[in-house]
Amino acid sequence: MAAGDRYVLGYRQAEQERLQGQAEQLSDEAARLFDEIGVSDGARVLEIGCGPRGCLDLLSTRVGESGRVVGVEISADVAALAQGFVTERGLRNVEVIAGDALSSGLPTGSFDLVTARTVLVNIPRPEDVVSQAVALARPGGAVAFHEVDWAAVMCDPPSHAWTTALQLFNAVNEKNGNDYYLGRRLPRLLRDAGLVDIHVHPIVHVHPPGDPRRNLVAEFVDNFRERILALDLIAERRPS
Repeated sequence: MAAGDRYVLGYRQAEQERLQGQAEQLSDEAARLFDEIGVSDGARVLEIGCGPRGCLDLLSTRVGESGRVVGVEISADVAALAQGFVTERGLRNVEVIAGDALSSGLPTGSFDLVTARTVLVNIPRPEDVVSQAVALARPGGAVAFHEVDWAAVMCDPPSHAWTTALQLFNAVNEKNGNDYYLGRRLPRLLRDAGLVDIHVHPIVHVHPPGDPRRNLVAEFVDNFRERILALDLIAERRPS
């Protein structure tokens, strides 16, 4: 694994399918976030790291026909998936750009809202994206991140296998420069980027049996399988 992969979870098909499911699973939370901000008709909104779907449909509804939503996605293949989603849903006020949000060429100070969901925890140097988001927002506009802090990620009853999986996942993240406990320092990153009116709304999930997000740690470890083996974090056991 190259040190400092730009998006640690990668772009394989299984990850894109997980992100499609995540868009549905977290849609209510995202909707509440945008409603609290007050995304208005005619607004210009940028979603950084929109993935194959992100919040593009939720934002499209809120800005209306006179507004504009731009999704930026660093992977050209994933951006094509997002464009397919936009076309399928008939979201005529949404544009998808394949490119790096840090060098997108978008004009500074031109968006009423700049947002991203679970992007900062998956990249090294999240402060760079925070600073860019602040720069792209207009004076008096808003910047909103829907991010993660794994302080409350636990298994009850305790499971040795689950604990081992979590340790392996965190080891790969540490090697890559990612921080899945970023949520607690995000307000500081926002202040350091020049924002002054900062609001934090913590959400704790308790996933019951049958909830698809109950298997999230196992899915992440499966994603990281080759990296875990390459880093000699655990030996591979082959069927006898």
